Parts: sequence; structure tokens; C-alpha cells
Amino acid sequence: MRELTYGEAVNAALHRVMEELPQTLVYGEDVAVPGGVFGVTRGLRRQYGERVFDTPISESAILGSAVGAAMFGRRPIVEIMWADFSLVALDQIVNQAANVRYVSAGRLTAPLTIRTQQGNAPGACAQHSQSLEALFLHVPGLRVCMPSTPQDAYDLLVTAVHGDDPVLVIENRTLYSGAKEPVETDGPVRPMGGARTRRDGSDVTIVTWGAMTHRVLEAAERLAAEGVEAQVLETPWLNPFDVGAVLGGVRRTGRLAVVHEANVTGGFGAEVVARVTEAGAPLLAPPIRIGTPDVRMPAAPVLAESLVPDAARIAGSVRELVKG
Repeated sequence: MRELTYGEAVNAALHRVMEELPQTLVYGEDVAVPGGVFGVTRGLRRQYGERVFDTPISESAILGSAVGAAMFGRRPIVEIMWADFSLVALDQIVNQAANVRYVSAGRLTAPLTIRTQQGNAPGACAQHSQSLEALFLHVPGLRVCMPSTPQDAYDLLVTAVHGDDPVLVIENRTLYSGAKEPVETDGPVRPMGGARTRRDGSDVTIVTWGAMTHRVLEAAERLAAEGVEAQVLETPWLNPFDVGAVLGGVRRTGRLAVVHEANVTGGFGAEVVARVTEAGAPLLAPPIRIGTPDVRMPAAPVLAESLVPDAARIAGSVRELVKG
């Protein structure tokens, strides 16, 4: 066990896969000599030399070259500095990487890992703050995960690099320099998928992922003080998604709330609600979705923070769901 921050855990995972898999490459904008805009890739260039390199500011070139390298035996790990910038390379991600296995009838794969980060932070503004996981979850052939803890940041990245399909590992900039936590760094490569109960409760099931997990746990403590016991179910892997765990929780509590930072309309919360209702889970009340309103993120930090669900707003919405 090592005491690591979220960002240090990402760095440790990169060191592990670079040592275990000599076919890995790490590249992107400012990841080599500068060590990454958030310092997550520091030390990699010094230790692994030309396998770690900086690129021009061209997301389409980064992703296009990574798809080709992956098809021919490499395991590239590329960083797209902000998830918003991945939109520049949608053709390479959606039409190329996600299609490799299908159009080759299984003869080729694209073991490509795309590290990116998203979510609101002070000064992020409208073009550096979007939560886009639902967009990529709509595309068959892509795996998507969102770690919320240092252990997840380590485990999910190691799993992604060892996989044979393109994986988006979506991190959150607000978590990189958080508190240190014990991280197991020599465990086995874990399978993709799965959910875990972060808090047990019998009145309502709250499903969440990514940085929102921490706010949901705080909201659950507030609700507990009022006599409302919420089960907090975190789903770090969104594809593959553990719908069975969600159904198990909802069948026990009878109520469902889904919380994500992404704006509500078209968010993955709608898919979670649809799968639960299609399965015929017995519900005591209609499910609810809690997310950011359908607006662009303002530049002023105080205005931006007022839009993202916080513990008070989550607790209020869940309280209304439970108490009617």
C-alpha cells in the first residue's frame, strides 16, 4: 500500500503499465518534458525516454496516429488535455477507433487508452468544463470509465491499458491534488465493469459516478441526520455498465435518484432510469435525475459553482423524492 493523491495514483499506474507492457507509448500535448498541465505525467520521459513524447496541438493527429499504432501492435496512451477538445477528433474516435474490431471482422483490435479530464473548476469557462461521457457512451465499441478515488484512478487506468478495445478514462481536475489515500499498487489487473455500494441504506438508491460521488456521500450524511437512509451506489465503469447492481438496489429501496455533473438533458442518467423502468423494477415514486441545468458554464467561479449539484441540492431533491 502506498499513500497517494489521485494525480499520483494516475502517475503510478502509468509507470506500472510502461514497465509491464513494453509496447506502450505515452504522448499528447505537454505530457513529456513539462510533465503534463496537471503534473500527472512527471518523470515518465526521464525514465522511459522516447516512448514518452510531446505532440503538436492537434487532437485529430494525436488520435489518428494512436489508432494506427494500436492496430499494429502498440498500446498507446494518449492524453487529451480537456474532454472538450476531444470533439476536434470525433472522427478518429467514433468512426475509426470504435470501428476497428467490427470492420476487420475481429482480425484487428485497437488497444488504445484515451486519458482526459472534464468537469467544472474555477475559471474553466464554457469550453473547458463540459461533461461529455453520455456522448461517448452512445458509440458502440468504446469503453468508458470515471474514477473518483486514488485507488480507482490507479486500477481503472491499469485495466484500460491492458484491454483490447479503445477506452476513455475520464478523470476530474478537481480531484488530482486531493488528500492522500492508501492505494494498492501491486494487485492483479481487475476486470472491466462492476459497481460498489459506498453507503448502505433502505429508503432510496442514489446512483452516481466520478467527482459527484463525494458530494452524494455528503448529501447522504445530511439525509441520515434527518432519518432518511440512502444507499449510494457508485458505477466507475459506465461501459460496461452494471445494471444488475442498480436493479438490486432499487428493488430493495423502491426509489431511484441518479446524480451526475453533466447537464440533465441527454445525460447518462436518462439511460439508467430507462433501464430500470424497462426491467419493471417496483418503484414507490418516479425516478429523478439530478444534474447541471441546460446552460453554458459561466466564467465567474461563483456562478459556475451555483449550477453544479452540491450536497445541499442533492439532499433536497432526494428528500422530496422520499417524503413526497
